[in-house]
Amino acid sequence: MSLVRQLVRQVVSNKALRIQPRYFADSTAGSVAAIDKDTLSKIVRTNKVVVFMKGNPEAPRCGFSNAVVQIFRMHGVPYDAHDVLESEELRQGIKDYTEWPTIPQVFINGEFVGGCDILIQMHQSGDLIEELKKVGIESQLLKNAEAAEAAKDAEKEKK
Repeated sequence: MSLVRQLVRQVVSNKALRIQPRYFADSTAGSVAAIDKDTLSKIVRTNKVVVFMKGNPEAPRCGFSNAVVQIFRMHGVPYDAHDVLESEELRQGIKDYTEWPTIPQVFINGEFVGGCDILIQMHQSGDLIEELKKVGIESQLLKNAEAAEAAKDAEKEKK
């Protein structure tokens, strides 16, 4: 079973980690006729986290985009999502901008992080929590783990 499928199954099966998605509606991609480097630079700086994906967070249209959505959902990250399937100019433009051939593409604080594989690695290693912390986003996953640990410690002290 692929790593992406394992991650998605883990998230779906663990109801305690389900967090409502928070993202900003894509208001620019469909209305921009030509996507130049300056326009893309402005888009990636609109929010602390920006994702170019196939579909949208409520209806991802590929497994890799879905995995990115699930990771950000676990961490409770607000982000700006742009559906590259709505605009061929946006889809090709973002690939040219980053010189990265695949979608999804994730930006944190205006900097290109990578795609699904990189985000999964960052999530697994804990680096994602650190990167989010640098831009002032506290991971809900970390908060939940700390709360569970505190509860466990309190229970031990009772005994």
